[in-house]
Amino acid sequence: MTTIGETDEPRAARRFRDHTLAYAPGELLRWLHRRRGPLAKIGMGTAGYTYLLGPEANRFVFANSDRFRWRDAFDWLVPVDGETSMLLSDGHEHRRRRRLVQPAMNHRQIAGYVDTMTGNADLAIDSWRAGERIDVYRELRAAIRRSTLQALFGPRLAADATFFGDQLQILLDLCDGLPQTVALRRRLSTPEWRKAMAARDRVDERIYAEIEHVRAAIPGKEQTVLASLVHGTDEEGLRLSDVEIRDQTVTLIVAGYETTSAVLGWAVYAMLSTPGVWAKAKAEVLEVLGDRTPTAADLKNLRYLTNVVHETLRLYPAVVVVGRRANEDIEFDGSLIREGSMVIISPYVTHRMPQLWREPTRFRPERWDPRDPGYRKPTPHEFLPFGSGPHRCIGSSMASTELIVMLARLLARTTLSLPAQRIRPASMISLRPARGLLADVVATGSRA
Repeated sequence: MTTIGETDEPRAARRFRDHTLAYAPGELLRWLHRRRGPLAKIGMGTAGYTYLLGPEANRFVFANSDRFRWRDAFDWLVPVDGETSMLLSDGHEHRRRRRLVQPAMNHRQIAGYVDTMTGNADLAIDSWRAGERIDVYRELRAAIRRSTLQALFGPRLAADATFFGDQLQILLDLCDGLPQTVALRRRLSTPEWRKAMAARDRVDERIYAEIEHVRAAIPGKEQTVLASLVHGTDEEGLRLSDVEIRDQTVTLIVAGYETTSAVLGWAVYAMLSTPGVWAKAKAEVLEVLGDRTPTAADLKNLRYLTNVVHETLRLYPAVVVVGRRANEDIEFDGSLIREGSMVIISPYVTHRMPQLWREPTRFRPERWDPRDPGYRKPTPHEFLPFGSGPHRCIGSSMASTELIVMLARLLARTTLSLPAQRIRPASMISLRPARGLLADVVATGSRA
Protein backbone atom coordinates (compact mmCIF):
# COMPACT_ATOMS: atom_id res chain seq x y z
CA MET A 1 0.00 0.00 0.00
CA THR A 2 1.80 3.10 -1.24
CA THR A 3 1.18 6.54 0.20
CA ILE A 4 1.84 10.02 -1.13
CA GLY A 5 5.44 11.06 -0.85
CA GLU A 6 6.92 7.54 -0.65
CA THR A 7 10.23 6.81 -2.33
CA ASP A 8 10.74 3.87 -4.68
CA GLU A 9 11.94 1.59 -1.92
CA PRO A 10 11.90 -2.18 -2.45
CA ARG A 11 8.46 -3.76 -2.28
CA ALA A 12 9.50 -6.14 0.52
CA ALA A 13 10.68 -3.23 2.65
CA ARG A 14 7.41 -1.39 2.09
CA ARG A 15 5.44 -4.50 3.01
CA PHE A 16 7.34 -4.84 6.29
CA ARG A 17 6.96 -1.18 7.13
CA ASP A 18 3.30 -0.82 6.12
CA HIS A 19 2.11 -4.00 7.76
CA THR A 20 -1.24 -2.57 8.83
CA LEU A 21 -4.37 -3.88 7.17
CA ALA A 22 -6.32 -1.77 4.71
CA TYR A 23 -10.11 -1.56 4.51
CA ALA A 24 -11.12 -1.55 0.85
CA PRO A 25 -13.97 1.00 1.01
CA GLY A 26 -11.79 3.28 3.15
CA GLU A 27 -8.93 2.96 0.67
CA LEU A 28 -11.32 3.89 -2.14
CA LEU A 29 -12.13 7.09 -0.26
CA ARG A 30 -8.42 7.80 0.22
CA TRP A 31 -7.96 7.44 -3.53
CA LEU A 32 -10.94 9.75 -4.09
CA HIS A 33 -9.38 12.36 -1.80
CA ARG A 34 -6.06 12.18 -3.63
CA ARG A 35 -7.81 12.60 -6.99
CA ARG A 36 -10.45 15.21 -6.16
CA GLY A 37 -9.42 16.92 -2.94
CA PRO A 38 -11.66 17.70 0.03
CA LEU A 39 -14.98 17.56 -1.87
CA ALA A 40 -16.17 14.85 -4.23
CA LYS A 41 -19.69 14.22 -5.52
CA ILE A 42 -20.76 10.75 -6.62
CA GLY A 43 -24.17 10.27 -8.24
CA MET A 44 -26.81 12.74 -9.40
CA GLY A 45 -28.60 15.36 -7.34
CA THR A 46 -29.77 14.53 -3.84
CA ALA A 47 -29.77 10.81 -4.71
CA GLY A 48 -25.98 10.84 -4.76
CA TYR A 49 -23.34 11.33 -2.09
CA THR A 50 -21.13 14.30 -1.31
CA TYR A 51 -17.85 13.28 0.32
CA LEU A 52 -16.18 15.93 2.47
CA LEU A 53 -12.73 14.57 3.28
CA GLY A 54 -9.92 15.84 5.47
CA PRO A 55 -9.59 18.03 8.57
CA GLU A 56 -11.06 21.23 7.11
CA ALA A 57 -14.09 19.30 5.89
CA ASN A 58 -14.49 17.75 9.35
CA ARG A 59 -14.22 21.17 10.95
CA PHE A 60 -16.84 22.57 8.58
CA VAL A 61 -19.38 19.80 9.22
CA PHE A 62 -19.04 19.83 13.02
CA ALA A 63 -19.07 23.64 13.20
CA ASN A 64 -22.33 23.68 11.22
CA SER A 65 -24.06 20.76 12.90
CA ASP A 66 -27.40 22.60 12.98
CA ARG A 67 -27.40 22.68 9.17
CA PHE A 68 -27.39 18.89 8.93
CA ARG A 69 -29.77 16.12 10.00
CA TRP A 70 -28.34 13.08 11.76
CA ARG A 71 -31.41 10.85 11.76
CA ASP A 72 -31.75 10.53 7.97
CA ALA A 73 -28.16 9.31 7.66
CA PHE A 74 -28.60 6.53 10.24
CA ASP A 75 -32.13 5.41 9.44
CA TRP A 76 -30.81 1.95 8.50
CA LEU A 77 -29.91 1.33 12.17
CA VAL A 78 -33.52 1.73 13.35
CA PRO A 79 -34.10 -2.07 13.42
CA VAL A 80 -31.39 -2.36 16.08
CA ASP A 81 -31.47 0.87 18.08
CA GLY A 82 -35.09 1.94 17.64
CA GLU A 83 -36.89 5.01 16.35
CA THR A 84 -36.16 7.15 19.42
CA SER A 85 -32.52 6.24 20.01
CA MET A 86 -30.35 9.24 20.89
CA LEU A 87 -27.97 7.99 18.19
CA LEU A 88 -30.72 8.64 15.64
CA SER A 89 -32.12 11.82 17.17
CA ASP A 90 -31.63 15.47 16.29
CA GLY A 91 -32.03 18.80 18.05
CA HIS A 92 -34.10 19.02 21.22
CA GLU A 93 -34.95 15.31 21.35
CA HIS A 94 -31.28 14.36 21.10
CA ARG A 95 -30.30 16.76 23.89
CA ARG A 96 -33.17 15.58 26.09
CA ARG A 97 -32.32 11.88 25.81
CA ARG A 98 -28.58 12.40 26.02
CA ARG A 99 -28.87 14.52 29.19
CA LEU A 100 -30.49 11.65 31.10
CA VAL A 101 -27.66 9.26 30.17
CA GLN A 102 -24.75 11.68 30.59
CA PRO A 103 -24.31 11.41 34.40
CA ALA A 104 -23.42 7.71 34.10
CA MET A 105 -20.62 8.61 31.68
CA ASN A 106 -18.72 11.16 33.77
CA HIS A 107 -15.18 10.40 34.88
CA ARG A 108 -16.11 9.69 38.50
CA GLN A 109 -18.68 7.10 37.51
CA ILE A 110 -16.36 5.48 34.97
CA ALA A 111 -13.65 5.18 37.64
CA GLY A 112 -16.13 3.06 39.57
CA TYR A 113 -16.45 0.68 36.62
CA VAL A 114 -12.75 -0.30 36.56
CA ASP A 115 -13.17 -3.23 38.97
CA THR A 116 -16.03 -4.54 36.82
CA MET A 117 -13.89 -4.27 33.69
CA THR A 118 -10.98 -6.02 35.41
CA GLY A 119 -13.18 -8.81 36.73
CA ASN A 120 -14.67 -9.58 33.33
CA ALA A 121 -11.28 -9.54 31.62
CA ASP A 122 -9.99 -11.98 34.24
CA LEU A 123 -13.04 -14.20 33.86
CA ALA A 124 -12.21 -14.65 30.16
CA ILE A 125 -8.49 -15.22 30.74
CA ASP A 126 -9.17 -17.75 33.52
CA SER A 127 -10.50 -20.21 30.91
CA TRP A 128 -7.42 -20.04 28.64
CA ARG A 129 -4.71 -22.68 28.78
CA ALA A 130 -1.15 -22.61 27.47
CA GLY A 131 -0.87 -24.43 24.16
CA GLU A 132 -4.42 -23.77 22.98
CA ARG A 133 -5.55 -21.53 20.12
CA ILE A 134 -8.34 -19.06 20.84
CA ASP A 135 -10.30 -16.44 18.95
CA VAL A 136 -9.10 -13.61 21.14
CA TYR A 137 -11.40 -11.07 19.46
CA ARG A 138 -14.55 -13.05 20.22
CA GLU A 139 -13.41 -13.92 23.73
CA LEU A 140 -12.75 -10.29 24.62
CA ARG A 141 -15.92 -9.16 22.84
CA ALA A 142 -17.94 -11.36 25.19
CA ALA A 143 -16.01 -9.97 28.17
CA ILE A 144 -16.75 -6.38 27.14
CA ARG A 145 -20.42 -7.19 26.63
CA ARG A 146 -20.67 -8.59 30.17
CA SER A 147 -18.77 -5.61 31.50
CA THR A 148 -21.04 -3.11 29.74
CA LEU A 149 -24.22 -4.74 30.97
CA GLN A 150 -22.94 -5.09 34.53
CA ALA A 151 -21.51 -1.56 34.82
CA LEU A 152 -24.40 0.31 33.23
CA PHE A 153 -27.43 -1.91 33.87
CA GLY A 154 -26.65 -4.05 36.89
CA PRO A 155 -26.29 -7.77 37.66
CA ARG A 156 -29.70 -8.96 36.45
CA LEU A 157 -29.18 -7.90 32.82
CA ALA A 158 -25.50 -8.89 33.03
CA ALA A 159 -26.60 -12.43 33.90
CA ASP A 160 -28.23 -12.51 30.45
CA ALA A 161 -25.13 -11.31 28.58
CA THR A 162 -25.01 -14.41 26.37
CA PHE A 163 -28.69 -14.04 25.53
CA PHE A 164 -28.22 -10.41 24.52
CA GLY A 165 -25.13 -11.28 22.51
CA ASP A 166 -26.94 -14.00 20.55
CA GLN A 167 -30.10 -12.00 19.87
CA LEU A 168 -28.48 -8.66 19.12
CA GLN A 169 -26.03 -10.33 16.74
CA ILE A 170 -28.98 -11.34 14.55
CA LEU A 171 -30.02 -7.68 14.40
CA LEU A 172 -26.46 -6.51 13.76
CA ASP A 173 -26.08 -9.05 10.95
CA LEU A 174 -29.25 -7.67 9.35
CA CYS A 175 -27.88 -4.12 9.33
CA ASP A 176 -24.26 -4.98 8.54
CA GLY A 177 -24.43 -4.01 4.90
CA LEU A 178 -25.38 -1.19 2.60
CA PRO A 179 -28.37 0.85 3.85
CA GLN A 180 -30.16 0.07 0.58
CA THR A 181 -29.89 -3.65 1.35
CA VAL A 182 -31.46 -3.17 4.77
CA ALA A 183 -34.30 -1.15 3.23
CA LEU A 184 -34.92 -3.83 0.60
CA ARG A 185 -35.05 -6.60 3.21
CA ARG A 186 -37.53 -4.56 5.19
CA ARG A 187 -39.73 -3.81 2.18
CA LEU A 188 -39.78 -7.44 1.00
CA SER A 189 -40.00 -8.89 4.53
CA THR A 190 -37.24 -11.37 3.69
CA PRO A 191 -36.40 -14.35 5.94
CA GLU A 192 -33.47 -12.31 7.31
CA TRP A 193 -35.83 -9.49 8.23
CA ARG A 194 -38.36 -11.78 9.90
CA LYS A 195 -35.63 -13.57 11.86
CA ALA A 196 -34.25 -10.24 13.05
CA MET A 197 -37.66 -8.95 14.10
CA ALA A 198 -38.24 -12.10 16.14
CA ALA A 199 -34.89 -11.55 17.84
CA ARG A 200 -35.81 -7.94 18.50
CA ASP A 201 -39.08 -9.03 20.12
CA ARG A 202 -37.16 -11.31 22.48
CA VAL A 203 -34.73 -8.53 23.41
CA ASP A 204 -37.58 -6.09 23.97
CA GLU A 205 -39.48 -8.53 26.18
CA ARG A 206 -36.45 -8.88 28.46
CA ILE A 207 -35.78 -5.13 28.62
CA TYR A 208 -39.41 -4.17 29.24
CA ALA A 209 -39.53 -6.70 32.10
CA GLU A 210 -36.45 -5.06 33.61
CA ILE A 211 -38.01 -1.60 33.22
CA GLU A 212 -40.99 -2.78 35.23
CA HIS A 213 -38.70 -4.28 37.88
CA VAL A 214 -36.78 -1.00 38.26
CA ARG A 215 -39.99 1.05 38.34
CA ALA A 216 -41.40 -1.12 41.13
CA ALA A 217 -38.22 -0.85 43.22
CA ILE A 218 -37.72 1.73 45.95
CA PRO A 219 -36.52 4.99 44.30
CA GLY A 220 -32.78 5.38 44.81
CA LYS A 221 -32.20 1.68 45.45
CA GLU A 222 -31.22 0.99 41.85
CA GLN A 223 -28.00 2.85 40.95
CA THR A 224 -27.87 2.10 37.22
CA VAL A 225 -28.30 3.92 33.93
CA LEU A 226 -31.61 2.14 33.52
CA ALA A 227 -32.81 3.55 36.85
CA SER A 228 -31.80 7.04 35.67
CA LEU A 229 -33.77 6.56 32.48
CA VAL A 230 -36.82 5.22 34.33
CA HIS A 231 -36.94 7.79 37.12
CA GLY A 232 -35.22 10.77 35.50
CA THR A 233 -37.06 13.78 34.11
CA ASP A 234 -36.15 16.30 31.44
CA GLU A 235 -36.02 20.10 31.90
CA GLU A 236 -39.80 20.22 31.57
CA GLY A 237 -40.30 17.59 34.25
CA LEU A 238 -41.34 14.91 31.75
CA ARG A 239 -40.18 11.30 31.90
CA LEU A 240 -39.07 9.16 28.99
CA SER A 241 -41.62 6.73 27.59
CA ASP A 242 -40.96 3.00 27.86
CA VAL A 243 -40.13 2.92 24.15
CA GLU A 244 -37.56 5.69 24.64
CA ILE A 245 -36.05 3.85 27.61
CA ARG A 246 -35.85 0.65 25.58
CA ASP A 247 -34.17 2.42 22.67
CA GLN A 248 -31.54 4.15 24.82
CA THR A 249 -30.84 0.88 26.63
CA VAL A 250 -30.24 -1.09 23.43
CA THR A 251 -28.17 1.75 21.97
CA LEU A 252 -25.87 1.79 25.01
CA ILE A 253 -25.54 -2.00 25.13
CA VAL A 254 -24.67 -2.32 21.45
CA ALA A 255 -22.41 0.73 21.30
CA GLY A 256 -20.78 -0.35 24.56
CA TYR A 257 -19.45 -3.63 23.18
CA GLU A 258 -19.67 -3.60 19.38
CA THR A 259 -17.25 -0.76 18.64
CA THR A 260 -15.04 -1.17 21.73
CA SER A 261 -14.42 -4.86 21.07
CA ALA A 262 -13.57 -4.12 17.43
CA VAL A 263 -10.88 -1.64 18.48
CA LEU A 264 -9.61 -4.05 21.13
CA GLY A 265 -9.22 -6.77 18.53
CA TRP A 266 -7.15 -4.47 16.31
CA ALA A 267 -5.03 -3.41 19.28
CA VAL A 268 -4.12 -7.03 20.02
CA TYR A 269 -3.38 -7.64 16.33
CA ALA A 270 -1.16 -4.56 16.05
CA MET A 271 0.72 -5.31 19.27
CA LEU A 272 1.45 -8.89 18.24
CA SER A 273 2.38 -8.05 14.64
CA THR A 274 4.59 -5.01 15.34
CA PRO A 275 8.05 -5.99 16.64
CA GLY A 276 8.66 -4.91 20.23
CA VAL A 277 5.27 -3.40 21.03
CA TRP A 278 3.83 -6.27 23.09
CA ALA A 279 7.05 -6.62 25.10
CA LYS A 280 7.32 -2.89 25.77
CA ALA A 281 3.68 -2.57 26.84
CA LYS A 282 3.96 -5.66 29.07
CA ALA A 283 7.08 -4.27 30.76
CA GLU A 284 5.27 -1.03 31.52
CA VAL A 285 2.24 -2.83 32.99
CA LEU A 286 4.44 -4.94 35.25
CA GLU A 287 6.47 -1.91 36.33
CA VAL A 288 3.43 0.22 37.16
CA LEU A 289 1.19 -2.47 38.65
CA GLY A 290 3.48 -5.22 39.82
CA ASP A 291 1.14 -8.05 40.80
CA ARG A 292 -1.81 -5.70 41.52
CA THR A 293 -4.95 -5.31 39.48
CA PRO A 294 -5.34 -1.77 38.08
CA THR A 295 -7.24 1.01 39.77
CA ALA A 296 -8.57 4.10 38.02
CA ALA A 297 -5.64 6.09 39.46
CA ASP A 298 -3.15 3.69 37.84
CA LEU A 299 -4.35 4.26 34.29
CA LYS A 300 -2.70 7.67 33.84
CA ASN A 301 0.67 6.01 34.53
CA LEU A 302 0.22 3.48 31.73
CA ARG A 303 1.43 6.03 29.20
CA TYR A 304 2.79 3.70 26.55
CA LEU A 305 -0.32 1.51 26.69
CA THR A 306 -2.46 4.63 26.33
CA ASN A 307 -0.42 5.52 23.25
CA VAL A 308 -1.07 2.03 21.88
CA VAL A 309 -4.80 2.67 22.26
CA HIS A 310 -4.54 6.06 20.53
CA GLU A 311 -2.56 4.59 17.65
CA THR A 312 -5.08 1.77 17.25
CA LEU A 313 -7.93 4.28 17.18
CA ARG A 314 -6.04 6.23 14.53
CA LEU A 315 -5.41 3.34 12.15
CA TYR A 316 -8.58 1.37 12.91
CA PRO A 317 -11.31 3.83 13.89
CA ALA A 318 -14.43 1.85 14.69
CA VAL A 319 -16.49 4.12 12.45
CA VAL A 320 -15.00 4.49 8.96
CA VAL A 321 -17.56 7.00 7.68
CA VAL A 322 -20.11 9.27 9.32
CA GLY A 323 -23.13 10.56 7.44
CA ARG A 324 -25.31 13.65 7.61
CA ARG A 325 -28.10 15.00 5.40
CA ALA A 326 -28.06 18.70 4.55
CA ASN A 327 -31.23 20.46 5.68
CA GLU A 328 -30.47 23.57 3.61
CA ASP A 329 -28.24 24.66 0.73
CA ILE A 330 -24.63 24.89 1.96
CA GLU A 331 -21.43 26.04 0.30
CA PHE A 332 -18.08 24.40 0.97
CA ASP A 333 -14.77 24.81 -0.86
CA GLY A 334 -16.47 26.82 -3.57
CA SER A 335 -19.11 24.16 -4.30
CA LEU A 336 -22.81 24.14 -3.50
CA ILE A 337 -24.21 21.24 -1.50
CA ARG A 338 -27.94 21.10 -2.16
CA GLU A 339 -30.56 20.70 0.55
CA GLY A 340 -31.33 17.00 0.98
CA SER A 341 -27.87 15.84 -0.13
CA MET A 342 -26.23 13.03 1.81
CA VAL A 343 -22.88 14.22 3.14
CA ILE A 344 -20.18 11.77 4.21
CA ILE A 345 -17.03 12.45 6.25
CA SER A 346 -14.39 9.84 7.06
CA PRO A 347 -12.18 9.49 10.15
CA TYR A 348 -10.39 6.66 8.31
CA VAL A 349 -9.26 8.98 5.51
CA THR A 350 -8.23 11.77 7.89
CA HIS A 351 -6.29 9.40 10.14
CA ARG A 352 -4.20 8.09 7.23
CA MET A 353 -3.37 11.37 5.51
CA PRO A 354 0.40 11.75 4.94
CA GLN A 355 -0.05 15.53 5.17
CA LEU A 356 -0.96 15.04 8.85
CA TRP A 357 0.86 11.89 9.94
CA ARG A 358 4.45 10.84 9.31
CA GLU A 359 4.49 7.29 7.96
CA PRO A 360 0.70 7.23 8.19
CA THR A 361 0.20 3.50 7.62
CA ARG A 362 2.81 2.44 10.16
CA PHE A 363 1.77 1.46 13.68
CA ARG A 364 3.90 3.76 15.86
CA PRO A 365 2.63 4.28 19.43
CA GLU A 366 5.63 6.60 19.95
CA ARG A 367 4.03 9.23 17.74
CA TRP A 368 1.74 10.09 20.69
CA ASP A 369 4.64 10.67 23.11
CA PRO A 370 5.46 14.41 23.55
CA ARG A 371 9.12 13.39 23.97
CA ASP A 372 9.24 11.81 20.51
CA PRO A 373 11.07 13.99 17.93
CA GLY A 374 8.19 13.59 15.49
CA TYR A 375 5.45 14.40 18.01
CA ARG A 376 2.68 16.74 16.93
CA LYS A 377 -0.53 17.04 18.88
CA PRO A 378 -3.45 16.61 16.46
CA THR A 379 -6.45 18.91 16.52
CA PRO A 380 -9.95 17.51 17.21
CA HIS A 381 -10.60 17.67 13.46
CA GLU A 382 -7.49 15.63 12.65
CA PHE A 383 -8.08 12.86 15.20
CA LEU A 384 -11.75 12.01 15.65
CA PRO A 385 -12.23 8.33 16.49
CA PHE A 386 -15.29 9.22 18.58
CA GLY A 387 -16.60 11.95 16.31
CA SER A 388 -17.05 15.53 17.43
CA GLY A 389 -19.71 18.14 18.04
CA PRO A 390 -23.08 17.54 19.74
CA HIS A 391 -23.19 13.90 18.62
CA ARG A 392 -19.72 12.98 19.85
CA CYS A 393 -19.83 9.44 21.24
CA ILE A 394 -21.24 9.69 24.75
CA GLY A 395 -19.28 6.61 25.82
CA SER A 396 -15.85 7.71 24.56
CA SER A 397 -14.27 7.97 28.02
CA MET A 398 -15.72 4.64 29.09
CA ALA A 399 -14.49 2.98 25.90
CA SER A 400 -10.95 4.36 26.30
CA THR A 401 -10.85 3.22 29.92
CA GLU A 402 -12.09 -0.25 29.06
CA LEU A 403 -9.53 -0.64 26.28
CA ILE A 404 -6.65 0.21 28.63
CA VAL A 405 -7.95 -2.00 31.45
CA MET A 406 -8.60 -5.02 29.22
CA LEU A 407 -5.21 -4.73 27.55
CA ALA A 408 -3.47 -4.30 30.91
CA ARG A 409 -4.96 -7.56 32.18
CA LEU A 410 -4.11 -9.34 28.94
CA LEU A 411 -0.49 -8.18 29.15
CA ALA A 412 -0.16 -8.94 32.86
CA ARG A 413 -1.59 -12.43 32.68
CA THR A 414 -0.75 -13.84 29.24
CA THR A 415 1.84 -14.30 26.56
CA LEU A 416 0.25 -14.65 23.11
CA SER A 417 1.53 -15.18 19.59
CA LEU A 418 -0.13 -14.60 16.24
CA PRO A 419 -0.47 -17.70 14.02
CA ALA A 420 -0.67 -17.50 10.23
CA GLN A 421 -4.21 -16.58 9.20
CA ARG A 422 -6.13 -14.38 6.82
CA ILE A 423 -7.12 -11.21 8.63
CA ARG A 424 -9.14 -8.53 6.90
CA PRO A 425 -11.17 -5.56 8.09
CA ALA A 426 -14.91 -5.67 7.42
CA SER A 427 -18.32 -4.35 8.48
CA MET A 428 -20.46 -1.28 7.85
CA ILE A 429 -21.38 -0.86 11.52
CA SER A 430 -17.91 -0.96 13.05
CA LEU A 431 -14.53 -1.83 11.56
CA ARG A 432 -13.74 -5.30 12.92
CA PRO A 433 -11.71 -8.38 12.01
CA ALA A 434 -14.04 -10.14 9.57
CA ARG A 435 -13.29 -13.68 10.74
CA GLY A 436 -12.14 -12.93 14.25
CA LEU A 437 -8.53 -12.97 15.41
CA LEU A 438 -6.79 -16.22 16.30
CA ALA A 439 -4.04 -16.20 18.90
CA ASP A 440 -1.91 -18.98 20.36
CA VAL A 441 -1.70 -18.94 24.15
CA VAL A 442 1.98 -19.36 25.00
CA ALA A 443 1.60 -18.84 28.75
CA THR A 444 -0.92 -17.65 31.32
CA GLY A 445 -0.62 -16.40 34.87
CA SER A 446 -2.98 -16.44 37.82
CA ARG A 447 -4.98 -13.47 39.05
CA ALA A 448 -3.19 -11.07 41.38
